[in-house]
Amino acid sequence: MRGVIHLVHGDPMKYVVALLCACLSGPAFSQPIASFRGDAQHSGIYPQSGVPLLHGIKWKFKTGGAVISTPAVSDGSAYFGSNDHYLYAVNLADGVQRWKFKTGSRVTSSPAVYNGHVYVASYDGNIYAVDAKSGEQLWKFASEGERRFMGRHLHASEPAGESMPDPFDFYLSSPTIVENTVYVGSGDGNIYALDASTGALRWKFRTGNVVHASPAVASGVVYIGSWDSYFYAIDAKSGQERWRFKTGEDQKIANQVGIQSSATIAGGMVYFGCRDSNLYALDAVSGVKKWAFSNKGSWVISTPIAQDGTLYFATSDSGLFHAVDAQTGALKYSLSFHHWPMFSSPAIAGRNLYIGSNSGTLMAIDLDKHAMAWTFSTDGANQNAAALTQKGGDPNYAAAFGDNFYDDMVIGVYKMLSVGAVLSSPVIERDMIYFGSTDGNVYAIS
Repeated sequence: MRGVIHLVHGDPMKYVVALLCACLSGPAFSQPIASFRGDAQHSGIYPQSGVPLLHGIKWKFKTGGAVISTPAVSDGSAYFGSNDHYLYAVNLADGVQRWKFKTGSRVTSSPAVYNGHVYVASYDGNIYAVDAKSGEQLWKFASEGERRFMGRHLHASEPAGESMPDPFDFYLSSPTIVENTVYVGSGDGNIYALDASTGALRWKFRTGNVVHASPAVASGVVYIGSWDSYFYAIDAKSGQERWRFKTGEDQKIANQVGIQSSATIAGGMVYFGCRDSNLYALDAVSGVKKWAFSNKGSWVISTPIAQDGTLYFATSDSGLFHAVDAQTGALKYSLSFHHWPMFSSPAIAGRNLYIGSNSGTLMAIDLDKHAMAWTFSTDGANQNAAALTQKGGDPNYAAAFGDNFYDDMVIGVYKMLSVGAVLSSPVIERDMIYFGSTDGNVYAIS
């Protein structure tokens, strides 16, 4: 069935009371919302002190699968998904589990928390609303079915005539909530707007391919990219397209195509990365391109971040961290991290920027000194990084990838993830940083 809402079984009055409370609580914008990158614009900037000096682990929580999901921190709890099919809630103070909720597949979406509900997408094709205190399901909405982006002769893998799911399509779209509406993309090619209280469909907008980017919302507009190579601006109320912007294509090996990056909105501009290797800056109202920064073949998966006239972003296989002028795209400076890709999106607190690396590290960059402040290594990195790292510090891909047959590429990707890659994005709460790793842990460090 398509577009089906399932209400939780049990006492109907319990649900009615919850619904009435939601209605009486006032407009949605008055409620604190925790979501990917901290707010609906995906700003990634936290008004906290952060961790200018690293002391160590406060706690770590082990799940049964890789944690690609970014935690949502709200009301003393951290909420996150895992590849073990569960959505978890743990105490911020000590990392003790409060509850876990089972879905039908991997949860690589990052949760959003609003009005006592936790919202998340699963690879089982459902968007769930779960009670934040008890972990009980409140409703679920069935999409037309999840899938990964597929390409013929993908990344030049053999056999050349075969269409292959992309093993680097790690993320599911993460919900964004504005005015009691849940906005989320899907592998079925749609962008959905759902009633946050009931899960009822308000509208859906169809693109030409998988949508795994997370929607950014500002001034009544939803901004999101698709693997169909278009970036869209959609009216948040009606679901009608306002404009679309065309990025690059790759008809030969489907390598330099698709928008996997989620956008950020700042200063009247919308910024996003693309697998055509460009970082784009568009006028948020008209969609006109202001500038594009070429990364010479290296994808931009990470969501950029803007502060004080500077835009910061990271690249994939070139392993570069760039600071550019937010208005012109002119390069200010770059830092190189030994060609280890960065899919994690940065966060800023104080004068440090924090970002995860596929090397199995979380890095703190001093924005005044333009230099590394400190690094933290995951358990996976401590155990496995040496065998997959060259002497100079670059990734040792030869140790992971057999040849260019598709199956060997998939095996190689998962070997490289054994270093405890930090694909999750850091979340800052006071003097703590929370993030997940492919070693199955969620870390709280200070």
